[in-house]
Amino acid sequence: MYKLLIKPIFFLFSPETIHHIIFAMVKFGARIPLKMWIWKKMFCLEDNRLKREVFGLTFDNPVGLAAGFDKDAKLYNELAAFGFGFIEIGTITPKGQPGNPKPRLFRLLQDEALINRMGFNNGGVEEAVERLKKRNTQIMIGGNIGKNKVTPNIEATSDYEISFEALFPYIDYFVVNVSSPNTPGLRELQDKEPLTKLLMRLQELNTAKESRKPILLKIAPDLTYSQLDDIIAIVQDSKIDGVIATNTTIDRSMLTTDQNDVEAIGNGGLSGKPLKARSTEVIRYLSEKSNKAFPIIGVGGIHSAEDAIEKLEAGASLVQVYTGFIYEGPALIKRINKAILKQV
Repeated sequence: MYKLLIKPIFFLFSPETIHHIIFAMVKFGARIPLKMWIWKKMFCLEDNRLKREVFGLTFDNPVGLAAGFDKDAKLYNELAAFGFGFIEIGTITPKGQPGNPKPRLFRLLQDEALINRMGFNNGGVEEAVERLKKRNTQIMIGGNIGKNKVTPNIEATSDYEISFEALFPYIDYFVVNVSSPNTPGLRELQDKEPLTKLLMRLQELNTAKESRKPILLKIAPDLTYSQLDDIIAIVQDSKIDGVIATNTTIDRSMLTTDQNDVEAIGNGGLSGKPLKARSTEVIRYLSEKSNKAFPIIGVGGIHSAEDAIEKLEAGASLVQVYTGFIYEGPALIKRINKAILKQV
């Protein structure tokens, strides 16, 4: 129904416009008596065999919503009715910022992909906290944190500290985002020295708490194998809890969309089906090279149950969807969970 009737209507609008329309529709729908119950009946699959114990947390199922969809923690309560095992908000920055100029989100229909250069547009950590105080769902919530565009890299650690401290009482795990291609210079923080310094500082704050929370690192798919070796060493040295592989890519070599159309879009991170193979390759490399020393959340190009199973077999403990959720609709989550149960 979604792909035949709903998606064609949604795709008549620009990607960012329909994103806001969908948020308003879901918010409105959730206020209708029994609507949330109906959504849960349609999209949720409850089975104890789907539960996963990962980095000290219990997830009702291993399929999550990646960061970038609910940037400002505006819809996580309602999205919990669509079958996810966890939801990641953000990327959140200390201060609100408008992000990059529009248009900044583009569909590549032929490739079932998106290109975005949103630029961490969000209302800032304090706004997110106020919404998280109204949390009425038991679903696991992750907080994806980044630095403000105007903050120089030499002062970036302070930005991550601010968001870490503000979000700490209200979320279940943290994701350190140093891999978005849409904030100038951000990916330089993936280099061994600055990244180690950043993660060590967050761990210092974390261990000072009465009860620490998992910290994960989200990495780019464009890292070389040598850089991935550095990531493994950094994770082990800093003793953070895991890795999310991967963020969007700046590579365009796998696209079938006309090159002139791609060039007309310009810069941005590519997500969707073209990212699937590289994301899985990174997951497998990290898992095998580290001897499964830490959990991995696999994300990138999951548009089917088979895609998710591929990530899990490559070494991921959990998976996340975003672009596949947009192209395939909310039934995708239930299809993935059904396929996982068949393998139990």
